[in-house]
Amino acid sequence: MPKKAPDPRKKTAQPEAAEAAPDLNDSQYYLNRELSLLAFQRRVLEEAEDDSNPLLERVKFLSILGSNLDEFFMVRVAALAAQLDAGTLDVGPDGMTLRAQLIAIRREVKRLLKEAHRCLEKLLPALEEQGLRIHDYLSLGPSQVAVAQEYFSHTVFPVLTPLAFDPGRPFPHISNLSLNLAVSIRDPLGHEHFARVKVPDSLPQLVPINLSPNSKTKNRAKRIDMVWLEEIVAANLNALFPGMEVLESYPFHVTRDAEMAIKELEAEDLLETIEEGVRQRRFGTVIRLMVTQDMPAHILGILMTNLEVEPRTVYRTSGPLSLKRLMSLYTLDRPELKEPPFVPAVLQNLIPEYEEDIFALIRRQNILLHHPFDSFQPVIEFLERAARDPTVVAMKICLYRVGRNSPVVESLLEAIEEEKQVAALVELKARFDEESNIEWARALERAGVHVVYGLVGLKIHSKVALVVRQEGDRMVRYVHLSTGNYNAVTAHLYTDIGMLTADEEIADDAADLFNYLTGYSAKSDYRKLLVAPVNLRRRLEEFIEREIKHARNGQGGQLIFKVNSLVDRRFIQLLYRASAAGVKIDLLVRGICCLRPGVPGLSENIRVLSVVGRFLEHSRVFYFRNGGDEQLYLGSADLMPRNIDHRVEVLFPVEDPKMLHHIYDGILTVYLSDTVKARRMMPDGSYVRVKAAQDGRKELNSQEWLLRSSRRLGEKISRTRNRPRP
Repeated sequence: MPKKAPDPRKKTAQPEAAEAAPDLNDSQYYLNRELSLLAFQRRVLEEAEDDSNPLLERVKFLSILGSNLDEFFMVRVAALAAQLDAGTLDVGPDGMTLRAQLIAIRREVKRLLKEAHRCLEKLLPALEEQGLRIHDYLSLGPSQVAVAQEYFSHTVFPVLTPLAFDPGRPFPHISNLSLNLAVSIRDPLGHEHFARVKVPDSLPQLVPINLSPNSKTKNRAKRIDMVWLEEIVAANLNALFPGMEVLESYPFHVTRDAEMAIKELEAEDLLETIEEGVRQRRFGTVIRLMVTQDMPAHILGILMTNLEVEPRTVYRTSGPLSLKRLMSLYTLDRPELKEPPFVPAVLQNLIPEYEEDIFALIRRQNILLHHPFDSFQPVIEFLERAARDPTVVAMKICLYRVGRNSPVVESLLEAIEEEKQVAALVELKARFDEESNIEWARALERAGVHVVYGLVGLKIHSKVALVVRQEGDRMVRYVHLSTGNYNAVTAHLYTDIGMLTADEEIADDAADLFNYLTGYSAKSDYRKLLVAPVNLRRRLEEFIEREIKHARNGQGGQLIFKVNSLVDRRFIQLLYRASAAGVKIDLLVRGICCLRPGVPGLSENIRVLSVVGRFLEHSRVFYFRNGGDEQLYLGSADLMPRNIDHRVEVLFPVEDPKMLHHIYDGILTVYLSDTVKARRMMPDGSYVRVKAAQDGRKELNSQEWLLRSSRRLGEKISRTRNRPRP
């Protein structure tokens, strides 16, 4: 356990009254959400720049940055541009107009891309030293050119379809996120023409061209020489245009509006509506056109005119236009250039060689799982056992993102074969997972599962599973609740916390929740769960107000929130009020944070940290000191209007004192003590790395510490000291 800083839960003297309370509606107290999201992308870029990370991990972070920026344009920039085109005059809490936001976004994205490509230029020599070299096609030797041409002839050429543009043939459709070549050719009569060739995304983007036996690197046997696929295509365009003279070619990359406008009230079949929306996504408005620095004006003019884009939509850059494709490098079998593999801890007292009844274990005690440090297998085992257990009569689950080849869905299908009642809430509107969810929804329906696609106007984002089991003459219910999705793949990549419980009141709430989702309900409160949009906002606000009262009464108010995003104005204002009242507030916010910490007279008692590391921080935790009678909730909700008012979200309490202490001391305190991967947010919205030397602490990488210290939960809890709580 890392050395602890002084306990902030100690009583704090009540602050003197401020001379003049700040106007909490003043735009100066709020940061723009889009620029805050780009600040997160900068923190991702910093991980690529950090030479303490393994080499291919740095490449991976560059790829993640590219993927994140693609989504940022497809969703956020597209929404702003659409509002501007529609003449919307609304401004956010930060006071920025739509036009001002788009200008600021363009400036920051250009800066990010410039620094990202500068980072890649620094990584390429290091990769070459390790035997991984990306060549410029023009620098290839004769034998390498021969390999590339053979690959083109046998593998690439059959896939390519050149599309001409002339009075008889319209400008070809350029699909979303596609990489293309704009080609200028001259026919035998001397007339020049334009054509487009799409670089196939179904083929490897980095093509190995030889294994050099004369390498002078330490990894001679592992040396791989590669060239980008588009360069191979560009060098062999004559094969696509026989009898013509290829004058020039330049790559370009298109990003389109991918946000689907779904008129649910008018949709007779939501499944078909979503399917059509997915198909139409590739035809959305062009939001970004990326071209190389050397693309001439006449070629760019053809693209801009026919894609109907403005100059502000065009981004010139050097190097590969799609950083996302660098993931091809990361997938190479070079484990010594990556983070060492880890095996998540399996709670041995939970599944000792599958001999003990898992339901008996859950009845005996709530079971807490912290992924990926604790294995996701117990969750899969819980559902698989339920599917096979002859005493289980019903299973209900909320599915938001499950991924391909899902063992969770397979358990539901097996349960149907065992003639159990199965209901699945499949959220079709899970952005960029719609296609996968549609396939699962149809498969579940065909098997006989009761499938519900969601509620009108609401996304179902909650992570809840309910198993009903007949034990003797009564029905006993078992519940799994989590901060993360039922996705066995991302459970190895995201940090999430889940709980298995047989608590009767939580089970009652879970049953009421599923009745609300599958039927009709005007329920306005729950026993223990906080459910959006029913009671979650109201209850959280009450808890914060309670901390304000404790602080004013000299009882030392304290809050710790760990979320992905903090955007909601009402909660920001409430946190400002709590800070002014003397409540000590620690916010672990991975991504967007629109609150300004450390502003004198406003947020002096608020500290905001962001941890970006090996795993994507995804767990949401809400801790309230409550005058010593501590409360802690976990769940799926971020502090954003969309989560609190427009989604079905669930927060669940952790009431076992030992579990609560474990989360506080063994998770939250560890993150708050991070001096390696944590950045502290400044009042102006910038972030600085937390340095161990600043306060004499030892270096602590929170995620690595959790990996090293992960062990079965029974041991964790039994060793937790029963110290008196303040």
